[in-house]
Amino acid sequence: MPDQDQPIQKTSKQVWILVTVASLGYFVDIYDLIIFSIVRITSFQDIGVPLEDMRIKGEYVLNMQMGGLLIGGLIWGVIGDKMGRMKVLFGSILMYSIANIANGFVNDVTTYGIIRFIAGIGLAGELGAGITLVSESMHKSKRGYGTMLVASIGVFGALLAYYVSQEFNWRIAYFVGGGMGLLLLLLRFGSLESGLFSHVDNNSAKKGDIRMLFNNKQRLKRYLNCLGIGLPIWFIVGVLVTQAPEIGKALGAEVELSAGKGVMFTYIGISLGDVLAGLFAQVLKSRKKVVFICQILIIISSSWYLSSTGITENKFLFLAFFMGIGVGYWATFVTIAAEQFGTNLRATVATTAPNFVRGALIPSTLLYGYIVDYFGIIIAAFVMVFLLSGIAIFSLTQLKESFDKDLNYLEE
Repeated sequence: MPDQDQPIQKTSKQVWILVTVASLGYFVDIYDLIIFSIVRITSFQDIGVPLEDMRIKGEYVLNMQMGGLLIGGLIWGVIGDKMGRMKVLFGSILMYSIANIANGFVNDVTTYGIIRFIAGIGLAGELGAGITLVSESMHKSKRGYGTMLVASIGVFGALLAYYVSQEFNWRIAYFVGGGMGLLLLLLRFGSLESGLFSHVDNNSAKKGDIRMLFNNKQRLKRYLNCLGIGLPIWFIVGVLVTQAPEIGKALGAEVELSAGKGVMFTYIGISLGDVLAGLFAQVLKSRKKVVFICQILIIISSSWYLSSTGITENKFLFLAFFMGIGVGYWATFVTIAAEQFGTNLRATVATTAPNFVRGALIPSTLLYGYIVDYFGIIIAAFVMVFLLSGIAIFSLTQLKESFDKDLNYLEE
């Protein structure tokens, strides 16, 4: 339902303050989100996890975090549409900052997993609320640049996570993440709410009603297809790169591959990929074409990686970077999800979509583990990459192009 009254537009200075706030939030979010993947081995060794249990216990903790993201996506999405985007940015960062500080004190895998679950709930709110806020505050022809900057600056949090993990004890690495979040919380005071949300606040439309995603067949289909296009991203990061030591062993690597270095190079690639995806979307005036190109890059880069018998460390790091470019459409994916729905449901979608995709790593790793038991780790990884990218390409064909779409409308 189009909205006839136009919300008050922010000044250019106010818009860029919002972009900066969202970018720094995503920077801290990424640091805290992937710090476990970087310190998994060293932290497990320190708390006494046997070598043969590293993969299974690692999947347990990662899945706990992803489960928290799944639940948190629902909580923060509804809050974002009912109470405002800024409420989410404040509440989520407070929760995951405290949780990450607590993570520095764990001494067993069970507690580790429980705290990562709580951290996951907090981490769920940051990106969706930030992208929604930026998308609603910028001109429709320019918002791709804003969301591109949020993601490209944000992913450098992964570089800091790797640096801190190399220079300090893994417990300190968690303390640093939590401390940065609390500092950023202070910087957010005075940030302005989305004009489109403030406009809806005086309207009688339903806001943040999660049932609206399921009580309309076409709307549900649209939402599921938004989820589908993001499925390959976290499998690449959460399995192919995080399990580099195990995959490298199966490939007969000369030395044990470092998951920490791999994650760092992957996120350098993601940062570049986010910039390129944003720029190409502006040039092609199509986000769908960009996501399709990324799926092709994912298939090529991951197939190369999984076929590299006797892989060297340098080749692995190059391929991690290459795979990162392929999955560097994260911000474009979230932007597409936000653009597919009206203002009264936008934060719910933009927050739940990326976290449901992250949460989808749970069934993905379960299926992957099942296939590993029968066919081995390499074939299992091949099957999952082609399956998830196939789903993404199909889902992409079902969505309408949203580039340059007017976002000032409501879902009925």
